[in-house]
Amino acid sequence: MDYLYSKLSSRVGLYKKYGAYYDGDHQRMLFAQAKYRNEFAGVFEQWNDNFCGLIVDSVNERLAIDGFRMTDEPVADKAAREIWQRNFLDAESNSAHLDAMLQGAAFAVVWADEDGEPVISIESAETTVVQYKPGSRRDLEAAAKFFFDDWGRAHCTLWLPDSVHKGSPDGLTFTLTESQPNPLAVVPVVPITNRSRLVGEPVSDLATIIPLADAINKVTSDALVASEYAAWPQRWVSGLEIIEDSNGVPIEPFQVAVDKLLQAEDPNTKWGQFEAADLSNYVDLINMLVQHMASISRIPFHYFLLNGGQAPSGEAITSAEAGLISKTRERMLHFGEAWEKVMRLAFLVKHDKARAEAWDAEVMWRDPENRTEAQHIDALLKLKMLDVPKKQLWADAGYTPQQIERFDAMLEEEAKIDMERADKYQTQAEKAALQAPAGKPGEAEKAAHKAPQGNVGNSARKSQAAYAKAA
Repeated sequence: MDYLYSKLSSRVGLYKKYGAYYDGDHQRMLFAQAKYRNEFAGVFEQWNDNFCGLIVDSVNERLAIDGFRMTDEPVADKAAREIWQRNFLDAESNSAHLDAMLQGAAFAVVWADEDGEPVISIESAETTVVQYKPGSRRDLEAAAKFFFDDWGRAHCTLWLPDSVHKGSPDGLTFTLTESQPNPLAVVPVVPITNRSRLVGEPVSDLATIIPLADAINKVTSDALVASEYAAWPQRWVSGLEIIEDSNGVPIEPFQVAVDKLLQAEDPNTKWGQFEAADLSNYVDLINMLVQHMASISRIPFHYFLLNGGQAPSGEAITSAEAGLISKTRERMLHFGEAWEKVMRLAFLVKHDKARAEAWDAEVMWRDPENRTEAQHIDALLKLKMLDVPKKQLWADAGYTPQQIERFDAMLEEEAKIDMERADKYQTQAEKAALQAPAGKPGEAEKAAHKAPQGNVGNSARKSQAAYAKAA
């Protein structure tokens, strides 16, 4: 516990920094000089130009899990879906993906409730830490969670492969208060990491964005200061006598207003005006920094309202969002491995050995690409011509496994209703028309030996030709 707590303490400051930048609570205004900070810190205190939330949310909003395939069955596993829904993971998984991209990692803890059902809780990297076995990047040696309850009391839970311990701080160390065996025989904590590396810790999506965000805030603060000092035209006058009060303080000679006329008795008095500062240079620099941010984060330019914020359409938007879609699918790859392990642990809790060792398990992700409904359905109809199964087309259309199951029942019900309706109405009205009418004896044989109607013209022409030849 002491070691893992020190390991967590060395990182929690960085995690809080990433969270502050995502929330927009980071240092808002960066002034080059102290006098500007003293002058304008209160004026611009509530202002910040924060793109960090956009960069993370643009990917997270495209990450949605529809189900799991735990066996060879092509449909979603019902037992896995029940575990998923029981633990509210439709929403909790979204929070896990958000924290993983924001802080580099999130964690899922799998345990059993009083009824032996799996309980899956999502934990933050600010409270949970893991330690891998020497020489391994997958097998955990230990994991711990440190947190404070609503009363301000500190708690700690330590998971080991053979036991689970709970404790509380005692000065600079921890004291064990409860211990129990671990029936799973593995550390029941699964790291959900963002772009795991072979060496080093998982990387936050904001690691390379924060310096650019600070630069954008710095340039913007300079532009705001310039707008306060130099954006208004300054007037000047020369050759005018300066009048002072009794204390020797110059008196302002004019009260400028729309309905006032400025005049002077001295004919040598000259009037003039300084040009206002041009703020377009600041705008150009900010746009350049935002373009760099868009390129590094692989977020489409129109998300940042660059080039006038005009959103592309048709094939152009598909090309513009290609980098974002590739980035999203890469996150699906890393997060999917973690969720598959979570479900295997959940079935281990249920003593389902087959699913607990389902190494070919698969996460069913929702399609991250946004397309118009007409384009999407047209593409699916073309796939149908290639004999793609109907259930696969339904899944590609974005329907959930639950909806697809209801489709089967609904189609069966519709077919049953159609058959009942046909038996009730069509057979009574059309039965007489479908039956052959009774005729006189021998008429059927005559009709069978009668020359076809289409050959009558040919027979007549042949007779005329034979008559002409004989004549």
